[in-house]
Amino acid sequence: MAHILIVEDDRDINDLIARNLKLVGHSFLQTYDGITATSTASEEDFDLILLDVMLPGLDGFEVIQKLSIPTIFITAKDGLSDRLTGLSLGADDYIVKPFEMLELLARIEAVLRRTQKNSTAFVLDGTMVNMTTRTVTIKGREIDLSPKEMDLLEVLIRNQNIALSREKLLELAWGYDYFGETRTVDNHIQKLRSKLGWEERIKTIYKLGYRLEVKR
Repeated sequence: MAHILIVEDDRDINDLIARNLKLVGHSFLQTYDGITATSTASEEDFDLILLDVMLPGLDGFEVIQKLSIPTIFITAKDGLSDRLTGLSLGADDYIVKPFEMLELLARIEAVLRRTQKNSTAFVLDGTMVNMTTRTVTIKGREIDLSPKEMDLLEVLIRNQNIALSREKLLELAWGYDYFGETRTVDNHIQKLRSKLGWEERIKTIYKLGYRLEVKR
């Protein structure tokens, strides 16, 4: 997983991002102004910076010019000129507040994949999932998963410890244009549990959906 610097002066938002990064397995440091962020990033190796624009000391546009680390801007500045400025300065993505946490986590994974800063292997209870080759092995024995089972498994892994509704799983694993019933999700979850032996790992969340539980 990645080591991420959070630069956000709103402590509630900063803490919310930190809690969700911890849930999915990333490590992080929290800073609240541009000057501290710049010095921290120069003293420690980070895979990614989540950077607000409007900050005390130095604003986000000034901070990014002093660093060479993959960056996602998270800001209330939603004007086209601001977006163009952020991206022209080298930001990998630009997210406007308010945002959905699942969207942020997905954007983080996308940037980490592009910059090759995220591990492509996930290991749990003797099961290894290789995201690059899309293969699954249990104690060295390869397990046969359908393409859609693999898609669903990747979604669960990337959002581990987060409860996802059946509708959200349909959206993430099947795509926005899929109009099947949510029972499709239930059927695929049951197959994953059986094939991987994860009956106690993929938890049913009453009246909502499912969560891949990974204790840390």
